[in-house]
Amino acid sequence: MYLHLGKNVVVQQKHIVAVFDLDNSSHSHITRAYLTKAEKSGQVVNVCDDLPKAFVICQQDEGPQIVYLSQLASATLLKRASGINFE
Repeated sequence: MYLHLGKNVVVQQKHIVAVFDLDNSSHSHITRAYLTKAEKSGQVVNVCDDLPKAFVICQQDEGPQIVYLSQLASATLLKRASGINFE
């Protein structure tokens, strides 16, 4: 199964590690540091035209993690991916 993140970008659901609300999680300095480090290393993909509302961390097998910035809310993404088991 695939999850549409915006701007015709889809990812396989099995590669999704986590989905975060950007407003709530960006209050933490640890999250801000993680996103800054990911951006500097070229691991951030912006798939939105407006301000992002959520970010999705994906990892394919043993490859690097990719952080997708999405204009869709985290609740919307989770509803679309209702079949994902995040345990």
